[in-house]
Amino acid sequence: MRSSLEAILDSTLADHVPGSSVWVALSGGLDSSLLLHVVAPLARRRGIELQAIHVNHGLQAAADGFETHCRALCRALTVPLSVARVEVEPSGRGVEAAAREARYRAFAETLAAGDRLWLAHHADDQAETLLLAALRGSGVRGLAGMPPTRQWRGIRIERPWLALSRADLVDEARRREIVWCDDPTNAEMAFDRNYLRAHAMPPLRSRWPRLAEVVGRSAAHLQEADELLGELAAIDLAAAGGDPERLPLTTLRTLTPARLRLLVRHALQWRGLATPPAKRLTELERQLRVASGDRLPAIAWAGGEARIWRDHLFLMAPSVAIDPEWQRPWDGRAPLETPWGVHSWSLRPWPHDADRPVLRVGLRRGGETMRLAGRGRRDIKRLLQEAGIPPWQRDRLPLVWQGEELVAVLGTLTAEGWRQTALPIPAAAGARSGDDG
Repeated sequence: MRSSLEAILDSTLADHVPGSSVWVALSGGLDSSLLLHVVAPLARRRGIELQAIHVNHGLQAAADGFETHCRALCRALTVPLSVARVEVEPSGRGVEAAAREARYRAFAETLAAGDRLWLAHHADDQAETLLLAALRGSGVRGLAGMPPTRQWRGIRIERPWLALSRADLVDEARRREIVWCDDPTNAEMAFDRNYLRAHAMPPLRSRWPRLAEVVGRSAAHLQEADELLGELAAIDLAAAGGDPERLPLTTLRTLTPARLRLLVRHALQWRGLATPPAKRLTELERQLRVASGDRLPAIAWAGGEARIWRDHLFLMAPSVAIDPEWQRPWDGRAPLETPWGVHSWSLRPWPHDADRPVLRVGLRRGGETMRLAGRGRRDIKRLLQEAGIPPWQRDRLPLVWQGEELVAVLGTLTAEGWRQTALPIPAAAGARSGDDG
């Protein structure tokens, strides 16, 4: 007789799109090992390509043992396995958050657009996530917990067992006599989730036996509320011109404080940037109300930065320090890589470009001029002002020289006798950010 776990997975596979793969995020623990065991024959029966990905964080002595287990399991089930060894760089948010960020980077680098990534989270995980979010003072999105499905960078992330309890999974794993690895860090009470799981959840579950189910329903209600707030924010973003990087103050000031904060968070999420803590967001709102003209107040937080200039709010990644002496040769053809980003432009003499000269790229030092068609020689500082380039961007725009003659400011200005062309950029999939498991 088919178990309910099999029925759920088979039903989820029924809407699979041919040409894409289903991936199981395989940690080696009970949940993901069971997920791979159950889905492997189901995918094979439906002719669906199934793969697994294991991320080795290298944070503990047992990490290599987990990888060995995953390799053996995939060999036994004849499922192709990709292993990603990542560098975890602890940030102000702690080791767990840094490991999650590294894990999702590995997912993005390994899976193709259109693929499905299956995570083995269950109802008890969801209950813990919501309670932790409440203890941290999170808003609606945090309290909504982990969605059963979402699109992320072109990948469809799914949690098919989110409504099942861990007890259901344990019973099935034992019935199948599945071997798995126990993570020794689960016993470390320094981690909030481990403490909650070991010391808070048992008495709560004793008093409210259906705790995971009930909390899961609350998370579903909050997910619906979050979707509605997202729709409202999208309406406001469209009214503000549709550019999440540049929002006009005239539009922002017509919004109520709560709606303004919602729009700012929404725009940051669309840009893949971190949202500011409540105090920084409140300070940003205050600056928006009083700023005028060319004032340049900057508000920064871990993972983001906001500036006000020419009656617009600019939302951006934190500024990267630059070396004003930086320079490099360039052939004018390939995308130009700099320490602070890639510039996707080509540059060539026009109308004749048979002999492409060697170019040199550097940064502004002051006093540069350029000869423009029909305008003669003009001062770069004034030209950048005319072009509406914000002051904080001007000193990091690549200037391109042929010998001693300035021939271009990439993406902005081109000298007489030269032509710039935008290079095709691979489509960026996905918009909303945030790792949730």
